[in-house]
Amino acid sequence: MSMMDRAPDLGSPLTILIADDHWVVRESLKQVAQGLDSNLRIEEAGGFNEALAVLQDNPDVGLLLIDLVMPGFTEMEGLRLIRSNYPSIPIVIVSVHEDPHYVLRAIQHGVIGYIPKSSGPEEIQLALQRVLAGEVAFPRNLIARGWSEQPPPETPPAPDAARAGLSRRESEILVLLGSGCSIQDIAGQLEISRQTVRVHLGNAMRKLDLRTREAAIRYAVENGEALAQMRDRA
Repeated sequence: MSMMDRAPDLGSPLTILIADDHWVVRESLKQVAQGLDSNLRIEEAGGFNEALAVLQDNPDVGLLLIDLVMPGFTEMEGLRLIRSNYPSIPIVIVSVHEDPHYVLRAIQHGVIGYIPKSSGPEEIQLALQRVLAGEVAFPRNLIARGWSEQPPPETPPAPDAARAGLSRRESEILVLLGSGCSIQDIAGQLEISRQTVRVHLGNAMRKLDLRTREAAIRYAVENGEALAQMRDRA
């Protein structure tokens, strides 16, 4: 399901809130987004408090692009506050931080995308294109680094995953999802259709009692090593 399909009123354009304390960044993201869909409605904010005010005044906001380094709150505190008050709004982080552990922390708060500010115009366009199409968009190189820098697990594969009886294919898809792959990426790597990927992912989410794609991403990231072990043993 694309972002357009998630809009409160399917006959109205999607509203995006771009929150960044640098107007140049806001303008750049605005131009890229409107280049993908000229019907998008854009709201802007220059800080956390302003972003919260815009969200309160515009309940139809369907996507939030936000920099975590802004006036008002500390980085993760601001994200936690927005997430707790507006849990259903998809969030994409746009940040100067390229520390893989920072990316993983953002994922743990349920974001669906992370765009480093060092990204070129084409990379930003591709990331927004994926998000607007209902996919996720993460820098796979940073997530891979985060995985490699984590200490080896001291426990066997995640008990809930083992009890859930995930198939090899379901484990495989979760591993790829946790590495930052989109549905399209996974389909290409496994040489199956996107619909087949969605079916397997849906089955895995049902077995693990994961209600949203964001929850599945977080689970896949946090249990990547255990899922990989299950995949290899299946």
